[in-house]
Amino acid sequence: MPNELSNLPPVLGSEDTIAPRRSLPQWVFQESVEPAMPWLLVVTVVGIGLGLIFQSRWLGFTSAILALMFSLQVILPTIKSWVQHYLTVQERRSLLGGLGFILAIGALAHYLGVYSSLKYWLNQFKYDEFGSWAEWVGALGQIMIAVLAVYVAWQQYVISKDLTIQQNRITQQQTVDAYFQGISDLALSDEGMLEDWPQERAFAEGRTAAILASVDSGGKAKILRFLSQSRLLTPLKRDYYLGRPIFDGMGGYQEDRIHGLRVINLGVMLVAADLVGQDLRWVDLSEIYLIRANLSQADLVKANLSRTVLYEANLDGADLKGTRLFYGTWDQASPRSRNHIPNYETGEYTGAVVENANFSKTKNMSEEQRCYCCAWGGTLTRKTIPGGCEGIENRLDR
Repeated sequence: MPNELSNLPPVLGSEDTIAPRRSLPQWVFQESVEPAMPWLLVVTVVGIGLGLIFQSRWLGFTSAILALMFSLQVILPTIKSWVQHYLTVQERRSLLGGLGFILAIGALAHYLGVYSSLKYWLNQFKYDEFGSWAEWVGALGQIMIAVLAVYVAWQQYVISKDLTIQQNRITQQQTVDAYFQGISDLALSDEGMLEDWPQERAFAEGRTAAILASVDSGGKAKILRFLSQSRLLTPLKRDYYLGRPIFDGMGGYQEDRIHGLRVINLGVMLVAADLVGQDLRWVDLSEIYLIRANLSQADLVKANLSRTVLYEANLDGADLKGTRLFYGTWDQASPRSRNHIPNYETGEYTGAVVENANFSKTKNMSEEQRCYCCAWGGTLTRKTIPGGCEGIENRLDR
């Protein structure tokens, strides 16, 4: 049995039975030749040089063709990798489309005879007249230079104007901030309590009148929002002995619309004021004079305009959502009067004076606001109220 096993042929794959393979000799002419080998380029360049030296046309031409082919084998992959790396697919398509467009225009110009016409025109061109043409071109160039100078000067003016406007805005904001700090120092005590005295109120009103006359519409709106949110425009209930505001028990001060005293009474400071498109939401503008004021496109949401004189005021396109024009109901409310005390329960003499005011295209005007303005606006005001005033009595009779 052992002898039989020893006579079996060796198993394939066994490391002990497989003889190492011998590498066959490989001749030089059997090696693969790559076109991009450097020595091929050197040989073809040498061939070109020899062809030029010995004036052998066939040697130089053949070497040039081979050098072109071998160099393209080197250059094309580099160009391809550069294009794939730096140009997206869309940019490649756009570049190819642009080249195709230029070639197509050139071909169409050739087939349409544009080149022939241009050649004929050049042959017929009188070059002795070129001097006058040069003078015309020179004059046109001078005109273009003058136009360019005017354009540059205009751009410099625009930039200077914008910088001036920006600087004015910064200066105005600094002035408004100083006003805010000054009013706070006048109205508040060292403990932060509102203890304003008659002389201090007079100073505060004087500073307010001065700054309202020196700022634009945006500055006016900022000042009005500050004064209203600080409750400096609200009539406050006061101690009759000391004149100090009385707390309401909830962290604020009690209002007294009939006998209360404002820290700052705007009065006639905003007569004919320009407040176009300004944000006056929740601002207390009650009992002030806005005669001929321009409030068009202003945001008057929840603003208080009770007992405000809006005679000949422009409220074209203003937002009147929730704006208070009177207290009570519209059928009992009536405009303010110098001779009668307002009744804030029924609404008598608590309304705004809306005679000859312009309410064209006002937004979010409620039914009660519309009825009140129709009743007390007069003939001119009734013509401007959205929705009309049909069926509503004109209580002014004028």
